[in-house]
Amino acid sequence: MSSFLSRVASAPISWGICEVPGWGAMLPTQRVLGEMAGLGFTATELGAPGFLPETAEGVKAQLGDYGMSLLGGFTPVVLHDKAQRETTIEQARATAKMFRDAGGTKFISSAVQDMDWSHPGTLSRDEVAHMAEMFGIIDEICEEFGLEQVLHPHVQTLVETKDDISRVLDSCDVHFCLDTGHMAFGGQDPVEFAKDAMDRVGHVHLKDIRLDMVQPVLDREVSLMAATQAGIFTPLGQGDVDIMGVVQTLENAGYQGWYVIEQDTAITGGLPAEGEGPLGQITTSMDYLVDTVAPTLESSS
Repeated sequence: MSSFLSRVASAPISWGICEVPGWGAMLPTQRVLGEMAGLGFTATELGAPGFLPETAEGVKAQLGDYGMSLLGGFTPVVLHDKAQRETTIEQARATAKMFRDAGGTKFISSAVQDMDWSHPGTLSRDEVAHMAEMFGIIDEICEEFGLEQVLHPHVQTLVETKDDISRVLDSCDVHFCLDTGHMAFGGQDPVEFAKDAMDRVGHVHLKDIRLDMVQPVLDREVSLMAATQAGIFTPLGQGDVDIMGVVQTLENAGYQGWYVIEQDTAITGGLPAEGEGPLGQITTSMDYLVDTVAPTLESSS
């Protein structure tokens, strides 16, 4: 297996396991982990509460049963609101400790308006400054526990658009999870980001999207869940994101971290039968990496 393919991991959201409230049905944990292992994945992110055990020991044991380990997890945080400062710090410390004890290395933060994922508001100058300060505080917490914080730009959060990303780049030193789909969603070319901000890339989510479906979501006319159900996220290589260009740019620059296939999926209308459902899309995405991306990297090295 190529060095690139050995660093490809999975995320439970690819099976519809999502932290966003009211997202959809959750497939049984054993089924999801079995399908991940069957595709050759050796690492995964944590997923939504209830997917894996609550304790670090439980997480390590359950993943170990499938020959897998934990990378870390997606962590919504409220960073702009001074009134929630101490609560956020306390929660971040508890989460960082759990990730460390479970074998994880990445604290994947996402700056939400509130824990109900309300639509993001326009930040005041003081709120922007407080958010920048809080990124630094969480960086320090992560360093204490041997983790790396990586900020995940995400639709319907306070770091959603290209301008939001630029503001963070200019106001603090936090590293990023380069999510190819959500960056493109908000108008940030992910290849350009990989070229211009390589020193800030600490983690990568590979996701493809249909850009013709983006604007109604950004205009708050269509929910992200509705757009997901309508097919805005495609298997890798079938959307409008230059997945190949992102990977080539990162590899040429010496990136040695993980690439997580994070294929946002929402399961509604009943659970799919065994061997059906999300497994097909993930298999298609993995085939694209194996058959198209990896050989191109090898031929250009």
